Amino acid sequence: MTDGQTGTCCPRPQLVRERWLSLDGDWDFALDPDGRWREPSEVRWSGRIRVPFAPETPASGIGFTGFCRACWYRLRAPAPITPAGVERGDRLFLRFGAVDHRARVWVGGRWSGQHEGGYTPFGLDVTSRVRDGELEIVVQAEDDPLDLAKPRGKQDWMPEPHSIWYPRTTGIWQTVWLEVVPATCIRWLRWTPSLEHWELALELTLDGPLPRDAVARVRLGQAERLLAADTYQVLGREVTRRIAFPDPGIDDGRNGLLWSPESPTLLDARIELLDGAGRTLDRVASYTALRSVGVEGDRILLNGRPYDVRLVLDQGYWPQSGLTAPDEAARRRDVELARAMGFNGVRKHQKIEDPRYLYWADRLGLLVWEEMPSAYRFTTQAIERVTREWMEVLARDYSHPCIAAWVPFNESWGVPNLPDRPAERDWVRGLYHLTKTLDPTRPVIGNDGWESVATDIIGIHDYADAPEEIASRYGSHESRPALFRHARPGGRALVLDGERPVEHPVVLSEFGGIAYSADPERTWGYRRCATPEELLALYRELLGVVRSRGMLAGFCYTQLTDTYQEANGLLFADRRAKIPIDEIARATRGPRRPR
Repeated sequence: MTDGQTGTCCPRPQLVRERWLSLDGDWDFALDPDGRWREPSEVRWSGRIRVPFAPETPASGIGFTGFCRACWYRLRAPAPITPAGVERGDRLFLRFGAVDHRARVWVGGRWSGQHEGGYTPFGLDVTSRVRDGELEIVVQAEDDPLDLAKPRGKQDWMPEPHSIWYPRTTGIWQTVWLEVVPATCIRWLRWTPSLEHWELALELTLDGPLPRDAVARVRLGQAERLLAADTYQVLGREVTRRIAFPDPGIDDGRNGLLWSPESPTLLDARIELLDGAGRTLDRVASYTALRSVGVEGDRILLNGRPYDVRLVLDQGYWPQSGLTAPDEAARRRDVELARAMGFNGVRKHQKIEDPRYLYWADRLGLLVWEEMPSAYRFTTQAIERVTREWMEVLARDYSHPCIAAWVPFNESWGVPNLPDRPAERDWVRGLYHLTKTLDPTRPVIGNDGWESVATDIIGIHDYADAPEEIASRYGSHESRPALFRHARPGGRALVLDGERPVEHPVVLSEFGGIAYSADPERTWGYRRCATPEELLALYRELLGVVRSRGMLAGFCYTQLTDTYQEANGLLFADRRAKIPIDEIARATRGPRRPR
């Protein structure tokens, strides 16, 4: 699943073809601060940028941090498609992992397409644009820094980062790549596991001319063990099949096939599309897993059993490269660090992660709560933008076993008058129910933090300084009625509009935020300590209290790493540990319980 030239993982790790090429590297570049240029012929190319790093970052080679409405990119690249391939119907697709916020693309001097939404992928068929074995690609990225009605997450709208908001991310910030796709191909696939019936559902969408006698062949295996080898007649452009496994009988770990953070068993898949003579039309590699996640009463379930989630808030920034990981090793290292510190999951905060991060979470075993980056205004345009992009997020990441919950809203951002305005409450309900409709297999946290109106899990953000206050507030199941009647962390009601919190799991989904920094004048946290030893002592005390609260179905500590001016990470921004990682892990997990 790697590009032979760069050694990086395929940008789309659950639908991998052999013929793809990364275009990351140096491109021609021009800033267009006022957004005046509309066509490539108007652009005054002034420098070079290292893609896929945003121009605000040092890693890009630009480092421009002022307001900029647009910027331009240009690349001449060899096209990895032969004339013979074009003759037989092969197509060349230009794919973008993410461009913030609106991308307009010209290829071979001709307008080729556009996409709006800064966190989701798109692709263009550029076969006809190849000239003399090359492509000339021009991209305009429009990203109004003052637009609060678009999904922007933690990107600041002020000139300099302030409070909990950080530098902007303009333009290309995930991989750009080329893929050779056969004339008849598998355009899209989706996996859905079912432990109730001990089976996997596979959905395929096909594209291109389809022979009458075409078949789809699927092979599933785990390590060297072949689990299924099935062939299906293709009767249309959509193929839906269920792959059943033998009932494991007695519950002895379900034959070692179930996925969990403790045992991240993946099933590798190879899917082929064949014509009636057995000739291969298309072939892709994928993977999936058998696992279920849900809620029952006041508990979260993983694979049908109560499971205590130990999450850490992860904003996914790096000092030199912003929202973009410096390299493949950095993506993997973040998953490894969270696991090494005793966490079994992360809450990806205000960021839709690169699919290759999710690949490592799938492969190494780490739950992910995926949260939509917020818009900050409640307008018709904001509703349309957030809803459209959220649907693209759900479609992109549905098949990743690591995704354990969807979070469309955080702390009422984008719905600032939620308690008093029925229309805002209706939007939260609407997005909750839309998410449940598109993915009925996972819990949805409608509005994480407070002011729940529709949710499967009540997430509470509580930065109380004193551990004894946390202990009192979340003491036991008997404390629940008082908590929801009287407690107002952040000054907000926890539930609205008749939500019945007694029936939901409660997760302390932000707490802690203890800051330790060598530069206390320029950094902040929710609580400050002076030495690493003090940080460790406070963390031990606080985690000991939170772990022992019977009311809680889990927790999410703030946060994994320092992020710009916010110095409340367990790690510095460069991923150095502030306190010994093994000590963090002991405090996070607590004493091991006897079997």
